Amino acid sequence: MITDNILDALKGHFTALKHPLTLVLQTGDHPKRAELVEFLTQVVSTSERLSLNEQDLSEPLRSPISFTILADGEPTGILFSGIPSGHEFNSLILALLRAGGSEVKLDQSIRDMIANVSEPLQFEVFVSLSCHNCPDVVQTLNDFAVLNPNIQTEMIDGGLYQELVEAREIQGVPCVYLNGELFANGKVDAALLIENLTKRYPNILQSASQSELPVQDVAIIGGGPAGVSAAIYSARKGLAVTVIADRLGGQVKDTMGIENLISVPETTGPKLVGAMQSHLDEYQITRKEHVKVERVELEGSLKLLHLNTGEVIRAKSIIVATGARWRELGVPGEKENIGNGVAYCPHCDGPFFKGKDVAVIGGGNSGIEAALDLAMIVKSVKVFEFMPDLKADKVLVDKAMAASNIDIITNAATKSIVARDGKVNALEYIDRATNETHTAELSGVFVQIGLVPNSQFIKDLVDTSAHGEIIIDEKGRTSVPGIFAAGDVTTVPFKQIIISMGEGAKASLSAFEYLLTVYKEEAGSEATSQVA
Repeated sequence: MITDNILDALKGHFTALKHPLTLVLQTGDHPKRAELVEFLTQVVSTSERLSLNEQDLSEPLRSPISFTILADGEPTGILFSGIPSGHEFNSLILALLRAGGSEVKLDQSIRDMIANVSEPLQFEVFVSLSCHNCPDVVQTLNDFAVLNPNIQTEMIDGGLYQELVEAREIQGVPCVYLNGELFANGKVDAALLIENLTKRYPNILQSASQSELPVQDVAIIGGGPAGVSAAIYSARKGLAVTVIADRLGGQVKDTMGIENLISVPETTGPKLVGAMQSHLDEYQITRKEHVKVERVELEGSLKLLHLNTGEVIRAKSIIVATGARWRELGVPGEKENIGNGVAYCPHCDGPFFKGKDVAVIGGGNSGIEAALDLAMIVKSVKVFEFMPDLKADKVLVDKAMAASNIDIITNAATKSIVARDGKVNALEYIDRATNETHTAELSGVFVQIGLVPNSQFIKDLVDTSAHGEIIIDEKGRTSVPGIFAAGDVTTVPFKQIIISMGEGAKASLSAFEYLLTVYKEEAGSEATSQVA
């Protein structure tokens, strides 16, 4: 199951193990058990510090295809139910490295909060092995378990536990339960997990470390193409730079096919994000990941960034590169059915609709790409476009027109999403030409109608457009001196990766110009005052 090249790589990685680890597999019969045993046998063969043991534990293990990790014979709180292959293979390897003594790579403030959890927390994470967002959630919760013995986390492959998925009416991943109750589902990332945890247990914030960073030359809010570009350009100027991001990569991480990044004929979002992270690692850049900026205040010429961990970062200038998020339809039945038939990521949630009829709302590039992806999995796809014509590129439209199971309906306004027994079963729409209402029976609705700028935390400080975009000039300057913005969060037209990268570089150069001018003038004024 695992190639020789990967096994050789694991041998190198596992030289970092400081403790002996035992993978304990629940005994019993299951059609997938032999495959799991072979898989785990290959993994443990790569290090003398790894071993495989089969025991009848029942608790905490769920079934004969469940296993847990012991470190020095003691529970780590990390469990896997299913075969962690595909996108979850890295989750297993990282879990072994963390349990084996490698440093947990979470911001110190987050580590302090998790260490302060004093009551038992049992997380269950339902995943699809084709979901590229799920590993971030699994890995974050595994880190929580390593940091605090009160925390237990279990990855559950929804494809192998269909009865459990149906019993809990799960139709989207990642889907996280805490102590048996729904905790987060749909669009989940590490930052949201931490935010939800602090809302439920606000006392853990009291232990968060306060930032000991000196005043930064540039604080960059956002870790997508614009933010990474701005950080690298700023670091190359010798500036003290901090990047604050809820997740590195932003929306790019959700993009599977990228074919318009000049000089790179074809890549994927996860690969591009990995390359951006590697490039960041080449410079002295402080990174604060999985946290959010709640508000920005001015203190003279300094900018104070208040984080959701309670920390405050002081900077001479800031660059806002927070990108955008999926736009919602805003119709009845949408919010109520997120994770129960309403979804925004076809790559993550498409497998849950295998053999079923679904809809895609939106006829732009994102919508048609989603329809093409889903058509490979589901029974049929109906694309609903509000305007009389599709807005997607002709090459995509031609592919969709040629697909036998894609039906395109234009001039259609979504009226409501209908659910029965807690699951989506129909979509009501209005034919804008006749004003007649129609009903399409289906099991899932994938919303792909564009993006909303993530400017809410700063919109009261800088000028924004009617759509919430931060208004900038040709140099990326906002209405407030020393605050710059770049990428999809701004009024710059054409939301493209390559444009965001250029805008990030431009904002960085403008910030550098600002620092040279303003702080040189302040230094001169101070010297004059001292002479006087």
